[in-house]
Amino acid sequence: MSELHKFLFDGLPVRGMIVRLTDAWTEILARRRTESAASHFPWPVTEMLGEMAAAAVLMQSNIKFNGALIMQIFGEGPVKVAVAEVQQDLSLRVTAKVVGEVASDAHLQDLVNVNGRGRCAITLDPKDKLPGQQAYQGVVPLNATQGQGKPNLADVLEHYMRQSEQLDTRLVLAANDTVAAGLLIQRLPAEGEGNIAKGQAMDIQEQMEHFNRIATLAGSLTGDELLQLDVETILRRLFWQEKILRFDAQTPRFACTCSRERVAGMIRGLGQEEADSIVAERGQIDVTCDFCGQHYRFDSVDAAQLFTAPGDRPPGPTTVQ
Repeated sequence: MSELHKFLFDGLPVRGMIVRLTDAWTEILARRRTESAASHFPWPVTEMLGEMAAAAVLMQSNIKFNGALIMQIFGEGPVKVAVAEVQQDLSLRVTAKVVGEVASDAHLQDLVNVNGRGRCAITLDPKDKLPGQQAYQGVVPLNATQGQGKPNLADVLEHYMRQSEQLDTRLVLAANDTVAAGLLIQRLPAEGEGNIAKGQAMDIQEQMEHFNRIATLAGSLTGDELLQLDVETILRRLFWQEKILRFDAQTPRFACTCSRERVAGMIRGLGQEEADSIVAERGQIDVTCDFCGQHYRFDSVDAAQLFTAPGDRPPGPTTVQ
């Protein structure tokens, strides 16, 4: 079962969380495999989406926000856009649009940042928007990291957290065809934090020393270890000298927010003329959700009703008792 564990380092301005997506991740992949073979993601794209899914769950659980966290990576390359969306209850879905050939050893740079203009956008979309309220979005270039060589997704998101949230962060991500996992370590301000003993003064240098020590331990975790070891083993091996305060585990799951009503709204957005032309050409309007593979079909009658006022629609069938 997929699991998310949060923890604090007792007496220190450092928190952490670790996620392992198992059944949620395999269901996402299985839904791709039920479609045509051409729709299967190449392995480098699957790996990137798994890392995005794990990272998006960690970031959503890291904030108090009633709405969706949407992570998008887009640019120039065979992957035109990749999306991971996580709701407040940790239900998630991911997809990507792939055009062209993907090399078996393709890296993030090769997939979406060929000309150095790739971007990662994090959007917080409120569930119940107030009048005039807009979604918040932060964007960071894929090559604007402090590391050397080709940046990976963890590098990009660490940079995003430092730039947008002013939080020093260490992130380890990994994915294969059965598990998508991530470990996040983050420095918190000492003042006002519940995990700092009352009256214990800690200047910025001390904070950084503690964070850097723990971040170095976290950074020693390999991708294979993250995928193969259970949470208890990982925490024990990395932080056996630290006192950790644990919280109850949470359970991320796959769920898609698509519906026939939403698809109907999209078709209305095309306009009646465009909808009628599709029906005339194909006999019906077929829409398949990119996230879950659910198929929606609107025949000529269904399509016509979308543009008919409720009071003008013919009555539905009546059952005679």
